[in-house]
Amino acid sequence: MSLPLLQVQGLKVSFGHVEAVKGIDFQLHEGQITTLVGANGAGKSTTLLALSGLVKKTAGRVTFDGRDITALAPHKIVSGGVVQVAEGRATLTTLTVRENLELGAYTRRDGAAARAADLERIFALFPVLKERAEGLAGNLSGGEQQMLAIGRAMMAKPRVLLLDEPSMGLAPIIVQDIFRTLREINKQGLTIFLVEQNVRQALKIADRAYVIETGAIVLEGSGRELLGNPRVQDAYLGN
Repeated sequence: MSLPLLQVQGLKVSFGHVEAVKGIDFQLHEGQITTLVGANGAGKSTTLLALSGLVKKTAGRVTFDGRDITALAPHKIVSGGVVQVAEGRATLTTLTVRENLELGAYTRRDGAAARAADLERIFALFPVLKERAEGLAGNLSGGEQQMLAIGRAMMAKPRVLLLDEPSMGLAPIIVQDIFRTLREINKQGLTIFLVEQNVRQALKIADRAYVIETGAIVLEGSGRELLGNPRVQDAYLGN
């Protein structure tokens, strides 16, 4: 297998005396969907925030495309190609859909024409966003706001897209749409790291998967392997 695009070694994160992430190792390979699954409070979102530079790492090393990004500021990580879609979507509700998307390109320096082309690509991927481009983001449904959050992150031209609980609070039929879109984005070449409590959906689309429990990775394998793992079935799939 090729060298990993993003590699995490010995990552630890503590909040006071509580060690939320306990020295975990994992890697993302270019063009793949990798997922980190586990129960609420297992350390999934903290791991993602640490990768993005939004919480302090107490130990460990993160390399992206051979470059050490462990101590980089969040905006430097974004401009380098690692972009996160926040849990809860974090759309700017008093701005229009178009303005939200344009803000996603704030780190880019490649000219208006390139940004406009990418905006049209987002509109093609999410036609409802084109229909509502001049409306306020706050008037979108939860599923539409999730589409907007993904589109805004893609406007930064990421090489790795980090997603934190994209299914949270959405109706099952909308969740299916979101995961279908993630597969489509991945087929276009984008590497995805998905943190998700909906274990079944995440494992179905994942090339590689890790299970985290109380801050430690306890299982890893292909998505298909973990879907069939009795421990995963008993703990997360209700089989």
